Amino acid sequence: MIDRIRALSLVAATAGSLVVGCKTSQPIQGCGVPASFSWSSSPVLLSPISDATHDLVSIKDPSVVFYNNQWYVFVSTVSASGSYSMAYITFPDWDHTTPPDATIYYLDQTPTLQGYHAAPQIFFFRPQNKWYLVFQSGPPQYSTNDDITNPAGWTQPQSFYASEPATVTQNKGASGGWLDFWVICDNTNCYLFFSDDAGHWYRAKTAATDFPAGFGEPDVVLRDDTNPTSLYEASNVYRMIGIDKYLAIIEGFDASSNYKRYFRSWTADTLDGDWTPLQDTFAAPFASTANVTFMQTPPWTADISHGEMIRFGFDQFMTVDQCHLQYVYQGVDPTMTGLPYNSLPWRLGLLTTASPPPPPP
Repeated sequence: MIDRIRALSLVAATAGSLVVGCKTSQPIQGCGVPASFSWSSSPVLLSPISDATHDLVSIKDPSVVFYNNQWYVFVSTVSASGSYSMAYITFPDWDHTTPPDATIYYLDQTPTLQGYHAAPQIFFFRPQNKWYLVFQSGPPQYSTNDDITNPAGWTQPQSFYASEPATVTQNKGASGGWLDFWVICDNTNCYLFFSDDAGHWYRAKTAATDFPAGFGEPDVVLRDDTNPTSLYEASNVYRMIGIDKYLAIIEGFDASSNYKRYFRSWTADTLDGDWTPLQDTFAAPFASTANVTFMQTPPWTADISHGEMIRFGFDQFMTVDQCHLQYVYQGVDPTMTGLPYNSLPWRLGLLTTASPPPPPP
């Protein structure tokens, strides 16, 4: 049995504000697997913050933790010239996400993290008492830090693999490439999930005692050779609390969504097991404009794209409370979607389940 994790924070949307929820030392008993999902979206909560040397067009690909009474949102940044880097934004609560309450640190100011790095994932690896920042630099890489509050403490990036695995090379095709890397562990092993933009979702495994070394040849967990963009990128995998099951979500876009981004979902009993479709179409999704209600008219985005769940804790187990799901995501003004991808002005909002799922029978 995975060790129970204490609740560090839950976020709940109310009519007038976005409120940081309770802290408790009591274990929470989870609901069953949600049968379906229904969401309410906030307006834009986080936008690019530029300075004299960082002219940002967008922030995207968020990874979120709450630690020591502060939110940390790690993001990819895209400049007016189209170059990618990373940053993190800190703030005390979701009603105060803009300066002067919020501050941004551009990670290219840390010498070890200069150059192309994007799509971050942040978590605390308890066996080593270290923070891990996982990202793509072409290949999957990571940097560690003893103190998340010290931006100068991130180590020189290291690669998980010495070279691109043969399975990825064989499957990705001319236009694909491995990307959007995601680590999650159980008590025994750690897993690296990722996509290739060519209809394949991969999983690699190493012993938790060997992490971050030892990842072997990845397996193709899911594939769609007919409609590859429906199994595209931005996967997240979470342990659902109290029920020993896992939830995976993967971003897609296809004719059913009028080529707008949305999320499909699957469940599994174990991280190395088979994945069963849950809500996996645009019409019945994890999250799409088909099941999201917006607080304003017209909606500020028609895309529900790359994001991260508000977690129940911040460690390598990637636990969520499926009774009270919330998802920080990227969206874009629908009137501007004709721009080149790296010119799109991505912003971040928050999805909150419109009503909790019923308890299991």
